Amino acid sequence: MGTDLHAPLGRDRQARSRRSGRASLGVIAGLLVAAGLLGFSFYAMRSDPALQKTDMAANKPASAQSEADRTATTPSPSDNNLPRSGPQGGANVQRTQTDNGQVVTTYSPRRRDGDGPLVVEAQRIGQDPRMAATPNDDLIEKTSEGNLPIVGPDGLRPMEQYARPWSGARGTRIAIVVGGLGLSQTGTQTAINTLPPEVTLAFAATGNSLPRWMQQARRNGHEILVQLPMESFDYPSNNPAPSTLVTDATVKENIANLHEAMGKITNYTGVMNYLGGRFLSDANALEPVLRDIAGRGLLFLDDGSSAQSLTEKIAKPLQLPHGFADLTLDTQLDKLEILKKLDELERVAQRKGFAIGSASAFDESIEAIQQWVGEAGNRGIEIVGVSALVNDPAHP
Repeated sequence: MGTDLHAPLGRDRQARSRRSGRASLGVIAGLLVAAGLLGFSFYAMRSDPALQKTDMAANKPASAQSEADRTATTPSPSDNNLPRSGPQGGANVQRTQTDNGQVVTTYSPRRRDGDGPLVVEAQRIGQDPRMAATPNDDLIEKTSEGNLPIVGPDGLRPMEQYARPWSGARGTRIAIVVGGLGLSQTGTQTAINTLPPEVTLAFAATGNSLPRWMQQARRNGHEILVQLPMESFDYPSNNPAPSTLVTDATVKENIANLHEAMGKITNYTGVMNYLGGRFLSDANALEPVLRDIAGRGLLFLDDGSSAQSLTEKIAKPLQLPHGFADLTLDTQLDKLEILKKLDELERVAQRKGFAIGSASAFDESIEAIQQWVGEAGNRGIEIVGVSALVNDPAHP
């Protein structure tokens, strides 16, 4: 194979020696180059801590890893037991009621027991949609009337916890509240399944199957209210329920009826009147009820049906978040007329920046609201939960 088998041995020895010498020089030169590259890489690794750390971790045997290395990347199960605090968790919170009914809140530093880190959790406005039908246990008072809303130990209010989140933009904003849910099974189901989630739903305290409807409404993204029956001017001929709040009842009786209504469901941001022309105009009867609502971290929405209502005047010194409905949308049960009212509500909102409209869960109302809300976004209108539009003294 290219070798002369008949040539005398040693005939080409001199030629082989010259070729071997050249090959050896090539190998030596290659080794020198490789050694230089290796030295440069080592120097680069030593001068770059990130590369050095990566290389060391990659070459370290699993058995040689220290406990610190393992816990640096793996959360310790004991992390779940670390003390946690809300935004006001490091303070003593003291609320004092002045002679004129105003509530003054004072915060002072509080000593924290125990050593180690403290996990501070940011206050969340609105619930995670996956938990929207589940009440926050910190905002619940268990009573004989049911689970009543209360302000949490860190100052979180039900009005904030159960609010529907919104963009925060200061454009034209409208809240639409559809009430009377729970009175008609078919109407309630239609409203919950048909109305866009931006629409606020109000459940009549005298309705049926309220816990079930509440859970479905919350899962669908709706903010909700409780409608409280109140004495009208034509009471008792117009008496919505035996538990109606009336002017000639004692404060204790009216508060008991209020708590009975509140205990029917959970996860609501506030209370809205149902009827109540006479009750809303009587300061002596109204003030204790609004005081209790304020103390529980709720809002109060006046449906705007009574020109003699004193809710705004009384709410202010109580630090009660308060709102008025600008228009009742379905005084005429005709879809076209309701659409005209919605257009009027839009003009009110464009004039003052926001507006609140109220309606009942009639088929015509649901149809018109569904259509109008679907078109409103194209005109730069944001439909928000009613809690976003009330006058809240805590956030002026």
